[in-house]
Amino acid sequence: MTDDLDTPVLDDHLHLDPRHGRGIDAVEDFARLGGTHLLVVNKPSWHLGVEPDEPGDFRPVFEETLDTVAAATDVLPGRAWPVLGVHPALMSRLVDERGFAPAEARDLMRGGLEVASEFVADGRALALKSGRPHYDVSDAVWDASNAVTRRAFELGAALDCAVQLHTEATEDLTDLAAVAVESGLDPTRVVKHYAAGRLAGVTPSVMSERDRLERAAESGEPFLMETDFVDDPDRPGMVLGPKTVPRRVRWLLENGYEDAVRRAHVETPRSVYEIDTEATLE
Repeated sequence: MTDDLDTPVLDDHLHLDPRHGRGIDAVEDFARLGGTHLLVVNKPSWHLGVEPDEPGDFRPVFEETLDTVAAATDVLPGRAWPVLGVHPALMSRLVDERGFAPAEARDLMRGGLEVASEFVADGRALALKSGRPHYDVSDAVWDASNAVTRRAFELGAALDCAVQLHTEATEDLTDLAAVAVESGLDPTRVVKHYAAGRLAGVTPSVMSERDRLERAAESGEPFLMETDFVDDPDRPGMVLGPKTVPRRVRWLLENGYEDAVRRAHVETPRSVYEIDTEATLE
């Protein structure tokens, strides 16, 4: 028995790991509760056993994500799309654990984004993922991380695709919006994942907790909904589970936020990613 919420339901940011985690079982849970569409972000490279030395080393991570997305699409009433990139925490891993200079780590990560951009260019991926650390780092690492993010914006502008960001907790990313503009990328096509209910500068992908969603719904501004499900059996209560977005959509509908549901699951996906969540439903 599948719940039908009579609307597309998109989780804008989650991870799937059929090798170590729940994989397609999690997708089936999402669909059973009324979920229809997913944006699947590749797991951090080291979680899949990849410690990169050159940009091409990221390619198997991206290929594995494409396979997972194809399997997810098979069980969804809508479909899944891949979002590919380099997790910003890799900078610290390279510098602190592997002895890279920040500039060397920067160049490797920018190269990884360029490999990811090849998948967007040929239509196999929807968007890029980048960002900067959400924890305290040295000035050199911060500057190198911002340089990686700038490269993601340049690639997004060249490809006419969206860029998802992992950043510090904040309700103001006007500094990165300005960098996007300088890079030729419309800042509304920059998405901060794990966002609170309001955000200045770029588009928020709001963690699907009721208080955050209520603020987003009442703002009247474009927003997306996500869980950041990590699909890691070693971290079972980490962030939100795959059933959360459809459950929260039901709650929003029951509380009179029909317009906000349409904004988050039809209008904002169309404007940010140029995807049609209605036409792609069976």
